[in-house]
Amino acid sequence: MLKEYTGPIDLKYMSYQELTELGQEVRDYILEVTAKNGGHVGPGLGVVELTIALLRAFNPPSDVIVWDIGHQAYPWKILTDRKEIFPTLRQYGGISGFLRREESLYDAFGAGHSSTSISAALGFRKAMDLLGQEGYVVAVIGDGAMTAGMAYEALNNAGHLRPNRFIVILNDNEMSISPNVGAISTYLSKILSGRFVQETRQKVKHLLEHISGAGRIVKLTEEFLKGLISPGIIFEELGFNYIGPVNGHDLPALEKTLENVKLIEGPVLLHIYTKKGKGYKPAENDPVTWHGVAPYKRESGEFIKKPSPPTWTSVFGRAVVELAEVFPELVVITPAMREGSGLVEFSQKYPNRFFDVGIAEQHACTFAGGLAAQGLKPIASYYSTFLQRAYDQVIHDIALQNLHVVFAIDRAGLVGDDGPTHHGVFDLSYLRCIPNMVVSAPKDEQELRDLLYTALEWNGPFAVRYPRGPAYGVPTEGFKKIPVGSWEVLLEGEDVVILAVGYTVYQALKSAELLRKEGIKAGVVNARFVKPMDDVLLTHLCERYPLFVTVEDNTVVGGFGSGVLEWLSQKGILKKTLLIGIPDKFIEHGNQNLLRSLVGIDAEGIAKRVREFVKKSELHML
Repeated sequence: MLKEYTGPIDLKYMSYQELTELGQEVRDYILEVTAKNGGHVGPGLGVVELTIALLRAFNPPSDVIVWDIGHQAYPWKILTDRKEIFPTLRQYGGISGFLRREESLYDAFGAGHSSTSISAALGFRKAMDLLGQEGYVVAVIGDGAMTAGMAYEALNNAGHLRPNRFIVILNDNEMSISPNVGAISTYLSKILSGRFVQETRQKVKHLLEHISGAGRIVKLTEEFLKGLISPGIIFEELGFNYIGPVNGHDLPALEKTLENVKLIEGPVLLHIYTKKGKGYKPAENDPVTWHGVAPYKRESGEFIKKPSPPTWTSVFGRAVVELAEVFPELVVITPAMREGSGLVEFSQKYPNRFFDVGIAEQHACTFAGGLAAQGLKPIASYYSTFLQRAYDQVIHDIALQNLHVVFAIDRAGLVGDDGPTHHGVFDLSYLRCIPNMVVSAPKDEQELRDLLYTALEWNGPFAVRYPRGPAYGVPTEGFKKIPVGSWEVLLEGEDVVILAVGYTVYQALKSAELLRKEGIKAGVVNARFVKPMDDVLLTHLCERYPLFVTVEDNTVVGGFGSGVLEWLSQKGILKKTLLIGIPDKFIEHGNQNLLRSLVGIDAEGIAKRVREFVKKSELHML
């Protein structure tokens, strides 16, 4: 059926039997593609029926559907207009694993981070009202996104504005609010959303408006009765008509409820419950692991793993377990990324010292500040891209008060297949401008351990950022304290010195080997502290080398290279300097090493840029 499928209009003419068969084919297609490409398996499998129901009950793109979190939208991509190109998912030059406005008219709003849908959808609704445009606006929020404060800020505003034709669908897949499940609940929701009940409810309200005190009594009674049978009282108090919970896999009931909801005045919150990983036993049995995965064998669910060194994440996870034995005051906080940040072992061994606060990056940061203010040593573990969401808290709640919070920043640099919403290429820029903040990046696994130890011995905010994926395979043992602000010379040279940060240090060393074969003697420095910089060594390097090159897996705008130029300017030193890093544009998704090569921060790319820089400088001297 999927082979003959041409677009959403086809769904409106299919029987429920045909729709069931089509849904199974969509699930098969998702498994076929993600088995080869990797991706977010569990979330998409859980919303197949919801996607079908939305496309039958509404008419996008004239009706606006906003998905949140965007990785739920694989069925949406297939059933709108990307069926043929779905095999290019997350591949360089192919379609994104998230929502992209430039990718399709059906993707109303880009979504890579969570909890943005209700705010964006409310913006669409009010804009359409002001422009006199018809149509419905629907926000689909789930997979834990309701744990973030931004969602409730938007609900509060929407409840105040009380727009019509505005629907929020809470997809509860047991990763957010616990569902009140069962046939009675589904039946009751269908009744509550029906025209007779809603019209009667409105008529009674209008009638009782003229009877002093009666309206308040009826309202309290209604809320009390609904509170007994549903968890929706909080949404009612925020100004929404709450409907649910509804079985999100019962397509006829779901579609009927959506049709009824369209007739209700004011904003509506429809609460559905689904099974994450629906239709694929490995994903159903372990939805956390199957949230986002690498390529796998579809028949067995076995992951296809290639021999490689330990990942940076696993090195961090092992280090914090060992450091917890050294520092009894150590606690760890993560905003819903326990598995992804390598913290499973720590959480199991030290459950009372581990805090997963949900998708609440701002709260996680300020919570860490409170822990630090009382004398503990909190490690706040973030992905680089998610730390951006807590920027105000980093400045006001941590740095301004000079509190001792260690920021362990995973997924720094180019992360690969997840693309521009997840690349961690701005942290050096947005952190190094903050007073009191120490900013560091290890060149290898042992230095990661040593910088974490150094950070815990420090007294103030301290950031340690490291990349995604396999590390270099350097043996690790113990911990040692590194003087804060110190760099290390790894290779002496004569013609040019390469100042490299983090992942790019070993790439710079390899590039120096290539350059020496061509007669260019390049020195290499591990600039492991972006802030503060090594003032003494920098002064010495200025005396020794005519040319400077900086290399980083961060944007060249305001990053490490900019910091070196600022230092030279403050010292009144004129030095020819080449900045190598991420160019001033958003980098698309693709294989991590391919992207590093394309922007020129791998060994060959660095050598090419340095070679051109040296030759150009020699020509100018002539």
